[in-house]
Amino acid sequence: MKSRHFLLAIFFLIFTAAVIVRLFALQVLGNSFYRNLAENQHELAKILYPQRGQIFVSESAGRDPVPVVTNVERALVYAVPPEIFDKAKTAAALSAVVGMSAREILEKISDDSRKWVAIKKQLPESEALAVKKLALSGIYLQGETHRFYPEKIFASQVLGFLGYVSDKRVGRYGVEEYFEEELAGQSGSLFAEKAAGGGWISGAFRKLQPAQDGLDLTLTLDRAIQFKAESLLAAGVARHGADSGSITVLDPQTGAILAMASYPTFDPNTFNEVADAGVFKNRAVSDAYEPGSVFKAITLAGALQEGAITPDETYEDTGQVSFKDFTIKNSDGKAHGQRTMTQVLEESLNTGAIYAQDKLGAEKFLATIKRFGFGEKTGITLPAESPGDLRNLKRTGDIQYATASFGQGITVTPLQLARAFAAIANGGKMIKPYIVEGQGVAEAEAVITDRTAATLGAMLVSVVENGHGKRAAVPGYYVAGKTGTAQVAAAGRAGYEPNVTIGSFAGFAPVDNPVFAAVVRIDNPKDVKFAESTAAPIFGELAQFILNYYQVPPTR
Repeated sequence: MKSRHFLLAIFFLIFTAAVIVRLFALQVLGNSFYRNLAENQHELAKILYPQRGQIFVSESAGRDPVPVVTNVERALVYAVPPEIFDKAKTAAALSAVVGMSAREILEKISDDSRKWVAIKKQLPESEALAVKKLALSGIYLQGETHRFYPEKIFASQVLGFLGYVSDKRVGRYGVEEYFEEELAGQSGSLFAEKAAGGGWISGAFRKLQPAQDGLDLTLTLDRAIQFKAESLLAAGVARHGADSGSITVLDPQTGAILAMASYPTFDPNTFNEVADAGVFKNRAVSDAYEPGSVFKAITLAGALQEGAITPDETYEDTGQVSFKDFTIKNSDGKAHGQRTMTQVLEESLNTGAIYAQDKLGAEKFLATIKRFGFGEKTGITLPAESPGDLRNLKRTGDIQYATASFGQGITVTPLQLARAFAAIANGGKMIKPYIVEGQGVAEAEAVITDRTAATLGAMLVSVVENGHGKRAAVPGYYVAGKTGTAQVAAAGRAGYEPNVTIGSFAGFAPVDNPVFAAVVRIDNPKDVKFAESTAAPIFGELAQFILNYYQVPPTR
């Protein structure tokens, strides 16, 4: 009997202790948790969204920048189905003003279990006013901020667009992607007292963290030059039945990108209607290719710099050069006899480029290529930049260096080419290309001397005056440049695609004080084979426009 009482006493003692411990945990240790829980039942939280930064471009000196990416307020019409009593009548009335079928609207509003359903986004102002005037039960308007590209296809591959990644709106491609963090800003938050009905109690804010709007960006693009480049490119691609193309223009003194056009193009406002995502790619920075004979200018730059050749030095052009099992011929298949190094550029002789490269030597030739920035990214603030590919020069054998001397077996981007020709234009300095104002770098490494640059510049003028670049000429000015017609490597096998070429023209003007350097590229033209008939004329038209636009006085 005593043992039973003893056990009961122990049980009640343990039970009492457990209750005390639990009360202590709830009232002392868990006090903050339960206080927060109670407060949250009387509190509303709201995320404060920032305004995304705008993007501007310049439009001639002294004028205000022009917005090319901005934000607009557009209405969203939505429905609360349980509040709609005559759904068929509502659908018919709404159909008449929002450009949707009554059947489509009826399908959206028929399910009363849905408390909110979007009917149409981004209503034009006229439609929003018409919906408001109808005053339909259960139909509401709500303001939304949308990204807007007022110039439509203008610089679309440079700008990119605002798309979705995992249900989150973020920048895709171009500046919108690269500067996502800067443009997006920081969200804020607001906590306030909740009224009995569930709404806000006016002025009863507990905590406010304001949103930080995104930064505005001003690009280095010149609106007029960009428009002209896009117009000339589109016309050129159409004229020659080409697959695509690009034009890259930069200031050779500073590295500022003045124009960067790709074709085909698209309207960022309707990016979701584009079937081929490849159209979003910025060809100037992402599309590495075998440049062909434009690269002869780089080969001769190295040979001139090292004193391996002179402009008037001659060699015997037999029309071909043999390497064991391989024979390389001139593009025209002909032997031209005694030719100077200047004529090598004028007539675009493969044998002459091989001669210059051989005199320079493989080691110094590779060093020249690397000094000119090939094989590495330029560092421009745009996504998906390609470094190009020099791996072929790691293989043993003279044939790889021989073909590289005239731009085959290695790949480069149009931007890399434009930068290299800018160095020839500005006296030998390798400037860093940039596309956002304020990001220019003053320091520039010298890759060739001013004397070498001037000598090569004169040789490139001779290409336009006397050689394959005649159609790039501008009356009254000395234009320097080089054509290049490259073969296209076959996909999935060795060798090149038959009858497929890429035409390029790289150059600058005027030669005595260049205001621009540019590269024009036309992919797979169907009517003509050589760049002198495709890329060179486009360069000439663009050069004439820029020289007139900058009011550069003629010098001849």
